[in-house]
Amino acid sequence: MLLVEANNASFGNLGKAVNEAVKLGAKAISNSYGGSEFSGETSYASYYAHAGVAITASAGDSGYGTQIPAAFNTLTAVGGTSLTSSGSSWAETVWNGTGSGCSSFISKPNWQKDPGCSNRTIADVSAVADPNTGVAVYDSYRASGWLVFGGTSVSSPIIASAYALAGNESTINSGYPYTQTTNNFNDVTQGSNGSCGGSYLCTAATGYDGPTGLGTPKGVGGF
Repeated sequence: MLLVEANNASFGNLGKAVNEAVKLGAKAISNSYGGSEFSGETSYASYYAHAGVAITASAGDSGYGTQIPAAFNTLTAVGGTSLTSSGSSWAETVWNGTGSGCSSFISKPNWQKDPGCSNRTIADVSAVADPNTGVAVYDSYRASGWLVFGGTSVSSPIIASAYALAGNESTINSGYPYTQTTNNFNDVTQGSNGSCGGSYLCTAATGYDGPTGLGTPKGVGGF
């Protein structure tokens, strides 16, 4: 694993950190940050467009709404779920904190076919993100020991790792999961992350929906 840190949290320097990761040989790059969309955001899109490199970005942790870099159509936007167990079975619903929606400024890529958004729709795929059903993280910096973390800051690196495990980065583009069979994803059909008139942009549905995209990985076949 390679860690690249930006000089500060400006979009320009965060983008330069992505470029540096590519320069150093990274083939799957996760970005666990985001900020509100704005009219000049397309000037930063080129930082997240690298042929032969799988780039993922968190959809957000504030519920229904869009942000960048997740809205850029050159990467995989990652939403979040709540994952719970009952005996030997598991169930997933939309994490109510995940971001989703219809971009205000980014054009719709040709690999997205959902009818309710004429621009880029967030998200593409998803993974566990609810802090209440989160993942174990060992912290050796501020609070030494094992802790439970969540947010789409967790789901984004999970999907980047699925790309890395698949070993297919050199031949994919950001829409690659859309070309794979639905059998490669667990379709999340319950839950919502906000108010959008009950549409799929904030409400789980059979097939594609905004909060969870195509669904969560069943192995790495979708990547």
